[in-house]
Amino acid sequence: MASVMKTSHHGGCPHDCPDTCSMVFEVENGKLTAVRGNREHPMTRGGLCVKLKDYEKRHYHPDRLLHPMRRTGPKGSGQFEQISWDEALDEITTRWKAIIDEYGPQAIIPYSYLGHQGLVHGLNGGDAFFNKMGATVCERTFCGEGSCTAWLLTVGPTAGVDPESYIHSKYIVIWGCNSVSTNLHHWHIVKEAQKKGAKVVVIDPYRSRTAKEADWHIAPKPGTDGALAMAMMHVIIEEGLQDQDYVDNYTEGFADLAERVKSRPPEWAAEITGLDADLIRQFAREYATSQPSAIRLGVALERNYGGGQAIRAVTCLPALTGAWRHVGGGATQFPVWEHPYKFDVISRPDLIPEGTRVINAIQIGRALNGEMDLDVPIKSMMCWNANPVTQAAETDKIVEGLMREDLFMVSAEHFLSDTASYADIVLPASMGAEMEDMILSWGHLYLTYNEKCVESPGEALPNNEIFRRLAAKMGYQEDNFKWSDSECLENYVDWDAPACEGIDLAYLREHGFAKLNVGTKDDRAPHKAGNFPTPTGKCHFMVEGATNFVAPPFRQMYEGFQPGEPIDSLPDYVASRETPESNPELAQKYPLNIISPKSHGFLNSCYANIEDKIQGQGEQFVMINAVDADRRNIQSGDQVRVFNDRGGFEGRAQITDDVSAGIVVASLGYWRQLNKGTVNCVSSAEFVDMGHAPTFTDNLVQVSLAH
Repeated sequence: MASVMKTSHHGGCPHDCPDTCSMVFEVENGKLTAVRGNREHPMTRGGLCVKLKDYEKRHYHPDRLLHPMRRTGPKGSGQFEQISWDEALDEITTRWKAIIDEYGPQAIIPYSYLGHQGLVHGLNGGDAFFNKMGATVCERTFCGEGSCTAWLLTVGPTAGVDPESYIHSKYIVIWGCNSVSTNLHHWHIVKEAQKKGAKVVVIDPYRSRTAKEADWHIAPKPGTDGALAMAMMHVIIEEGLQDQDYVDNYTEGFADLAERVKSRPPEWAAEITGLDADLIRQFAREYATSQPSAIRLGVALERNYGGGQAIRAVTCLPALTGAWRHVGGGATQFPVWEHPYKFDVISRPDLIPEGTRVINAIQIGRALNGEMDLDVPIKSMMCWNANPVTQAAETDKIVEGLMREDLFMVSAEHFLSDTASYADIVLPASMGAEMEDMILSWGHLYLTYNEKCVESPGEALPNNEIFRRLAAKMGYQEDNFKWSDSECLENYVDWDAPACEGIDLAYLREHGFAKLNVGTKDDRAPHKAGNFPTPTGKCHFMVEGATNFVAPPFRQMYEGFQPGEPIDSLPDYVASRETPESNPELAQKYPLNIISPKSHGFLNSCYANIEDKIQGQGEQFVMINAVDADRRNIQSGDQVRVFNDRGGFEGRAQITDDVSAGIVVASLGYWRQLNKGTVNCVSSAEFVDMGHAPTFTDNLVQVSLAH
């Protein structure tokens, strides 16, 4: 009998999720046979979500791309022929050099996001290459940049409350986050605190899985969270519930904030939010007097035009009440602010030629289809770690642009995704167990190592190797393009930072993870005595001369951002663009607000082409209140069409009181080629008030029976 060689290896979930689970890869005779959670990790505790529990099957899925391919049929047809890597790289670089000669390098644009969260192979993995080229800079602000801008203006680049410290919280507010589906391991900690007596409040316009498990679900109208937070501050100050000692010593601008909120009482907020004024008073009183209180800020909170200002208002609450004094008190946005990653080394912004233009990824459809007035047209795009045809706004415009015969499109992918189907050259990319990396953790305070333990099937290559080979073909000589993956990890982390004391790459290879030295769950209270990483060291209720800026993804500095237009020096409620109240003319045609949360069974668009995951998630649904369904003669189970002037998609009606009248809910992630449209067909590519964040929940639609 042939001998069986079994080994176990450290892994990290590479997907776009705050949990960044520590995993164990099980390998048998050189093949990945199983994946399990690492039970030694104090936060992820050996658990995996429904997406990852059989991750090995994705590695060996029969539809996986195994060889470089060249398009042979019409764009979008999925007709390709196999070619060699040399042919693929020669064709790409020959085409790019010709485009650069005729139009200049800004006629080329890269497009990537967090389909992989690794420091080496993830979001920023191609930045140095395209910055060296002088290509158009693609500004990536899909997730959190409005929140980041507001957070930095108020408290600076602090990790805030350690997610593990919520075990000590007495009052927990999950604001705009469906933790059960998108932050599961933090939810386990919240549930433990709940069992110890903590009250859990979920603020969400619809009754999500998380809201159903909370002690109290507060459901304001979409985009009105800022009004709720302002009214809370009104109550807290009017009733003297603020921690005046903390306010006097560790905050700036209290007098001006107090003056503003005088005109923001609960009755004012009730008209805007649809909540009862007494409910708002009760919430404010409970939050202020139940210490330690903690707020988990979700990304969804930013996704209306006034989202940035809403987050500023919410972020003021812990300092106003002195919640920061306590372990388990304060707020959590992105703990990654205190991770010692060296993004200047990873991305090499110093290579960007002066005057290089910037185009935002959210508006890529407008850029590709000629809607933008560009001095240099986009003649080529390379896409990796992203699937904009499902995930970006104004999908129909993206497809229109990708159909251009004069657009040379390159895609590095695992499967022939909606976006890859429009490519001229498709490159097969490696998956998690097939490459070494450290997985960025934007939801906790651990470094997470991922070991290469199996070879890629077919001719698939890791992203960084693809860029190394492209750099060699283009003649780029910088050291970045010659480093091995291991050398990248040595250079991409500030191992000398105090947070890394006692931690190095060898330690991570042995243990798989390490908690940063920034305090423990039982003693971390970073702002007990102020010490905010702001210019004054205080929490800023007010910022004189405040300007809008885009916080580069996970950039770990406070000063030096490119300033934008002036913004209000104080937080406030800012109305959405598309609601019946703010835009009654548009609401005559499209009277319903749509919310498009992440799904429970897919991860963005990952797994939405895999049969058992589709079965688990179910077909595209449209949750609608009975009042709205009756007006349209819609019955549960009917196929309906959701549409506006930007496009439309179809789904199966679910009549439920989990959504209020005037709101419909449809989760994103479904592939366009497998369904009749996708949710983002109806999404606007306009920005919110701060940080160029997307307005994915600021859209009016109509719903009718499908024909």
